[in-house]
Amino acid sequence: MARVVVVHGIGQEFLGPEQLRSAAVPALRDGVLLAGHEPPPPEDVDCAFYGDLYTEPGSRSGDVPPWDEFDVEEGLEAELLDAWWAAADPERGEEAGTRGPAGYAASRALLSERVRSALDALAGTRYFGKVSDRLLVLALKQVRRYLTEPDLRAAAQERVAARIGPDTRVVVAHSLGSVVAYETLCARPDLPVTDLVTIGSPLGLRRVVFDRLAPPPVDGRAAWAGSVARWTNLADHGDVVALPARLAPRFGDAVADDRIDNGTRMHDLSRYLSAPKTGAAVARGLR
Repeated sequence: MARVVVVHGIGQEFLGPEQLRSAAVPALRDGVLLAGHEPPPPEDVDCAFYGDLYTEPGSRSGDVPPWDEFDVEEGLEAELLDAWWAAADPERGEEAGTRGPAGYAASRALLSERVRSALDALAGTRYFGKVSDRLLVLALKQVRRYLTEPDLRAAAQERVAARIGPDTRVVVAHSLGSVVAYETLCARPDLPVTDLVTIGSPLGLRRVVFDRLAPPPVDGRAAWAGSVARWTNLADHGDVVALPARLAPRFGDAVADDRIDNGTRMHDLSRYLSAPKTGAAVARGLR
C-alpha cells in the first residue's frame, strides 16, 4: 500500500481514480522536490476516490443539471453560499449577513434574490475561476449531501480507509476531502497515519461544517484526528472555501496553520499539492 494517500474534494464525479492520480501524484512529488527533499516514488502515492458516489450507479454520462438560484435549498446550502460570499466580498457579506439565515430565508422569493446576488458575486471572479451557476450550486449540494446523507458519508469514508494500508503514514486531504479524511481518522484510530495535511479545508466553518462533524465538537472544540501525531493545515490567502483559514483554535494548538499563495487558482488541488510548504509537510511525515 502507498505511504501517502491524497483525498480529493468536490467536483470530481466525472473523473476516476486513475485520472485523479495522473494529476495529483506528479503535483505532490513536485511539491516535495521544490521543498528540497527527495520525492517519494510514484508507487508510494495513491488517491482515495469517492467522486462517483455522487453519480447515478452505472452511469458516468450526462451533465450537471441546469441549476440556478431557485435550486439552492434553505439551510446548509444557503448558509454555505452566504459564507463564501462574505469571504469574497466582506463589505457586502457583512451587510447582508446581519439578518442571518432566518432573515433572508423567510420566503422563497427573498432567498432566491439573495442567492442570485451571491452567485453573481462569485461566478466569474478570481475566487472560483469563472465557473457557471450550475457548478457553484453543484458544490453546495455535494457538501450538503455528504453532511446529511449517512449512507453516502459512510461510503466516502470507507473509500478513504480502503486506501490506507500498513505502510501509509501521510494523508493529504483537499477541500471537502479534508472533512472525509478527518472523520475517517476519528472513526478509525487504528489506522497507522501519523501526519495529516489539510489543504483548502472548510473544517472550521461553524454551523455549516464544524458543528455537523462526527464526532461532534464539545464546547467549541473538536476531537483530535485519530492516531495523527502532526497536523499541518495550509490555506491560500484568497481561498474562500478555506473558512476559517486557521484550524488550531477549534481543533487544538497542535495544528500547525500556515498560509500559501496559489496565484489566481486559489482552491486548485494541483496548486496546493505542488506548493513547497505542502511538500515539506509530506516529507516530514515520510522521514
